[in-house]
Amino acid sequence: MENKAAINIDEHKIVEKGLGEESLLPQEHRIMDKYSYLFTWLGGCVSIGTFMMGASLVPPAGKLNLLQALLAMIIGNTVIAIALTINGQAGHKYGIPFIVQTRSSFGIKGARIPGFIRAVPAVIWFGVQSWVGASALNNVAIRLTGYDNIIVFFIVFQIIQISLSVLGFKGIKWVENIGSVCILASLIYMFYVMTTTFQNEIFDKIISIPGTWGIDFWGGTTAFLGIYTTMILNVSDYMRELDKKVKPTLATIIQWLAIVPATLFMGLIGLMAAGVTGEWDPIKVFTELMPNSFVLIVALLFIALAQITTNVLNNGLPPAYVMMDVFGITYKKAALCVGILSFFTFPWKIATEGVFILFVQIYSAFLGPIFSVMVVDYYFVRKKKLDLNLLYDNEGPFNGINWTAIIAICVGAMVAMIEIQLSWYSSLIPAGLTYYLLMKYWAKSRNFLPDTK
Repeated sequence: MENKAAINIDEHKIVEKGLGEESLLPQEHRIMDKYSYLFTWLGGCVSIGTFMMGASLVPPAGKLNLLQALLAMIIGNTVIAIALTINGQAGHKYGIPFIVQTRSSFGIKGARIPGFIRAVPAVIWFGVQSWVGASALNNVAIRLTGYDNIIVFFIVFQIIQISLSVLGFKGIKWVENIGSVCILASLIYMFYVMTTTFQNEIFDKIISIPGTWGIDFWGGTTAFLGIYTTMILNVSDYMRELDKKVKPTLATIIQWLAIVPATLFMGLIGLMAAGVTGEWDPIKVFTELMPNSFVLIVALLFIALAQITTNVLNNGLPPAYVMMDVFGITYKKAALCVGILSFFTFPWKIATEGVFILFVQIYSAFLGPIFSVMVVDYYFVRKKKLDLNLLYDNEGPFNGINWTAIIAICVGAMVAMIEIQLSWYSSLIPAGLTYYLLMKYWAKSRNFLPDTK
């Protein structure tokens, strides 16, 4: 665990850890300006999950036409950008990571519950993204040399990502900044190839159809919220590295400018490819659609690079912080454990259409309520004021579990399960309202109230 002696001093004078070391202590030295933050999010948001979700919106998997799918993605990603800023303010202001931020609402021991709920999907995503990236490299090798061994490529791909994750946020920053430029260029090129080569098929299969504005449309917005809701929870892990001078409004704009273009390009490519081929697997789609070997290799290398930039930022760092808190180990050891655990998630089973969508919908039902509890606690219970010394005091009033928060997320999750397509939206008010009322009127919540400190 963290050195308690370093915590029991004025919160603005907490000693920074050594260069390159990741710590759960408040971050005073910020390594990202607004431009670096933009490119970090751009690189981190190019997820193959976005491709798959785009493919799930249109026939044969979905019921939307191109216009409806486009609006669903824009609405979902606008909500995401706003939610990221709302939940990231505590991390930006105080320099604390997600696992410490949740201590004010869940308690020091209780924070491990939302930490675990957040960490499990991240580790599974790490494995899925790695499997897709390894499949892309394996197909490149087949095309160039005839060599075919996806297991070898999976192991090599994992070793590369684990090595990058172990470098910490300073290493992640440069991976994202450099990778985002290559990714953006590849996205534009693949979008051009799709729209010029298959324009007739795209019109017939996903533009001219009537589609629907009903529950499937709003479920489409939730699909993208499901992908990003993990990042919405632990956004403080990123915003604690952002220059303090960046205002919340500008942070929202930066996140929107990074998320929306990347998601639209990936989602549109996915839904157009699925509409043309009826396939959902991105590797099969690109293998079938790309007009020549050169374009195919570019597309597959893009997929591999996109998995690296997404994994090291979104699926490696957050669960590593959770492991640091739970097991009291260093960041490097925690990052190594995340990579090793992802080997055992059976990603080849999850990366199939039915299982993948169900996986995203189910964990969204739990992550939405956690987000709601964190927001209500910070803005309405704490009034945006945190006592850092209490959050790090293992013998103080926050030690233990705040059962109010646990009850609230269970209430939210049960409501979410009623209509799984709208799980993220439907869970917010029940979870937040339950938390606020219990904190105000339930005697067992007294130790966690601001006026008892």
